[in-house]
Amino acid sequence: MSTSTLIGPGRLSPEQMLAPSPAALLRRRIFGHRSLMFGIVVLGLMLAMAAGAWFIAPHDPYAQSLATRRLPPIWHAWFWDDPKATWDHVLGTDKVGRDYLSRLIYGARISLLIGVATMLLSGIIGTTLGVLAGYFGGRVDLVVTFLVTTRLSMPVVLVALAVVALYGGSLEVVILVLGFLLWDRFAVVMRSVTMQARSLDYVTAAQAIGCSTPYILLREILPNILNSLVVVATVEMANAILLEAALSFLGLGVQPPLPSWGLMLSEAKEDMFFSPWMITLPGICLFFLVLSINLLGDGVRDVTAPENRN
Repeated sequence: MSTSTLIGPGRLSPEQMLAPSPAALLRRRIFGHRSLMFGIVVLGLMLAMAAGAWFIAPHDPYAQSLATRRLPPIWHAWFWDDPKATWDHVLGTDKVGRDYLSRLIYGARISLLIGVATMLLSGIIGTTLGVLAGYFGGRVDLVVTFLVTTRLSMPVVLVALAVVALYGGSLEVVILVLGFLLWDRFAVVMRSVTMQARSLDYVTAAQAIGCSTPYILLREILPNILNSLVVVATVEMANAILLEAALSFLGLGVQPPLPSWGLMLSEAKEDMFFSPWMITLPGICLFFLVLSINLLGDGVRDVTAPENRN
């Protein structure tokens, strides 16, 4: 077949035939984005640690032993020749003798569970309200805007503290409280992007051929605003993890003996001057978890933005 038969109206040019596929371009953008790769790797390690906690943890995170309380981490044996530091408790023990490494590993489960559950609950509420307000406008938009304004007038931390103080701190209460308080950003962003999407040609075409409203919302609009939804979801997930840690630090979040990182910070505050590693290690874990989630959201926004698809 000659070249003249390949080049012409409706035919591919040699440059187009040799151009990389959209999937190859997407892989190139993902693996070339350093902060995105860092977030994926760190968050993947956290997820693997949480999923395999029962296998990775060297000890029972709830087992107490007053004979081995406040043992220092292993590096105390390297730098200060502390005979109390042993490989049996690599990161030492807390004030009641529980292995610190095991509690840190199981603490990843609590933080990720609260972050994901809160993000799903608040995402469902906020996305539903935002999409409805952006698509229908009018009175629906006024009602949703009023609800968002009302929610923004309530300080999250104070309301969460009041509710948890009234109904008691537990894992379920913390998830429900945060889920019903963190939906406003979902609603605002989804309303904005839906208002932009409803005037585009593919939505107009779906309306012209008689597609139902649920079909248009679920099959036409929602898939095309997922980019913004993923970014907001990562931000709210990180926010929920930090709020849970703050509530647990104040004693009104996850209750003992659950190995929450925020609760571990609270339990270690009385030893922060004598055993600073007890408060530093959970803080480092929280820092890297929240950082990886935020970097993941920023990276997804960058690689899926229309201006970066070339």
